[in-house]
Amino acid sequence: MIRRLALILSAGIGGSLFAFAALAAGEAISGAVEKQPVNVIAIGLFIAFVLATLGLTYWASRRTRSTSDFYTAGGGITGFQNGLAIAGDYMSAAAFLGVSGMVFGKGVDGVFYTVGWTVGWPLILFMIAERLRNLGRYTFADVASYRFDQTKIRSLSAMGALTVVIFYLIAQMVGAGKLIQLLFGLDYAYAVVLVGVLMVLYVTFGGMLATTWVQIIKAVLLLGGCTILVLLSLAHFGFDPSALMQSAIDNHAAKDAILKPSSSISDPLSAVSLALALMCGPAGLPHILMRFFTVPDAKAARKSVFYATGFIGYFFILAVMIGFSAITIVGTNPSYLDQAGKILGGGNMAAIHLSQAVGGDVFLGFISAVAFATILAVVSGLALAGASAVSHDLYARVIKKGKASGRQEMLVSRLATLVLGVLAIGLGLVFENQNIAFMVGLAFGLAASVNFPVLFMSIFWKDMTTRGAFIGGFLGLISAVACVVLGPAVWVAVLGFEKPIFPYEQYALFSMTIAFSSIWFFSVTDRSKRAALDKAGFRDQFIRSETGLGAAAAANH
Repeated sequence: MIRRLALILSAGIGGSLFAFAALAAGEAISGAVEKQPVNVIAIGLFIAFVLATLGLTYWASRRTRSTSDFYTAGGGITGFQNGLAIAGDYMSAAAFLGVSGMVFGKGVDGVFYTVGWTVGWPLILFMIAERLRNLGRYTFADVASYRFDQTKIRSLSAMGALTVVIFYLIAQMVGAGKLIQLLFGLDYAYAVVLVGVLMVLYVTFGGMLATTWVQIIKAVLLLGGCTILVLLSLAHFGFDPSALMQSAIDNHAAKDAILKPSSSISDPLSAVSLALALMCGPAGLPHILMRFFTVPDAKAARKSVFYATGFIGYFFILAVMIGFSAITIVGTNPSYLDQAGKILGGGNMAAIHLSQAVGGDVFLGFISAVAFATILAVVSGLALAGASAVSHDLYARVIKKGKASGRQEMLVSRLATLVLGVLAIGLGLVFENQNIAFMVGLAFGLAASVNFPVLFMSIFWKDMTTRGAFIGGFLGLISAVACVVLGPAVWVAVLGFEKPIFPYEQYALFSMTIAFSSIWFFSVTDRSKRAALDKAGFRDQFIRSETGLGAAAAANH
């Protein structure tokens, strides 16, 4: 047994470059959906969660009086709390249902996904988190534009952030609608409107404080629920993991082959390209980066990533265990199979069926409610990041040139949240029957191709100039969008053409290369006065990023 687990672990680590994790989120919400009977217990538990979080939002609204409170909860979140909130922001329902469903269907392939998802965190931990906290206040654009022309770089950063947020929001809203059909038996449109309204309420009235605690509660519920589900499943095997694995091998149609990578993981160029998106994408996701400004100092920022890495890693271990348990407990139970022997509702229902098999209807309701609550936590973080890009970067810094009052900035942010909510609902309804799997990959790819190169180079390369950052960032944005539109995901699957113009589904290798090389080229060839100022500002930026001298304190940032 130990050898088998070691094989899985080593295969997962070795296969990190072959992880297709980003698309797992999309695949988890883009498969065939079969509306289930109305689940009264799940609806009741979900209503209880919503009422509790609305009460939390009221409490938070009484404590949100300044822009610092609204954007970053006053910088008063501890490293442990922020680690839980980051995990809550990151552990999506698609990850929970998609990873367990992939392990149920393909065995060790699902492990590759989990490795791909978590491999980006050390990048943030060791290279970016502390420097972000020392240099920034509310958004990552504060850092990216620190020594550059504020108007150009903030405009670019805000555009990159909004593009990522909108694509990610569409995927989450469509996923919410489909999950509601799967878990609660309610109509798609009701789910999309409900998620949009709750998202606006959380962010508009409670700001970052309410969003943080919604994410913390969701993370605790999800980790607790998955832990109970694994323990109840292990009880079927006498709490013997060896017996669980042997039973999974015996009962899966592929037998021992579930411990080996499938042939679908065979294109090295696409695998490397996606691995780059997965490793660098999280370091460019605006709603994740924003969380590092909610802690008091750089030490707490480092701790928060440490805790988040542990929580996310633990979550994926549980998801893998759930998948292997479901092979025996669900896959051999006729109650959960159709006449063809396939699992009812599709492979992504493995965890849901397992919860009913080991815990009855009440536990099924709890797990269903938790799965849906995860979406609320993610969309709230996205909406706040998007609204902050509009109010803090575009309105306060670009349009008002830093002369906007705190009251004006918060009003614009709340209006932007409302607009984003309406937009998310509308696009969620429009894209109901569209294949939106590419949008999750696109969001990661854009974050890796636009936000990450500009942010990374601005922190670590002293010769980067405003011109290089602006042109390189835009070329990264344009190339990423072009690769997706001209590639198989949109050109063939959505637009219906026979062959794609760009042959690869994974494109980050190309778009990131364009972004980084363009930033370098247009910086080293820049002889302007602005370039001299940009380079001269690196020394002060470096000292502050390493020491925290002059960094905004928790009380006034």
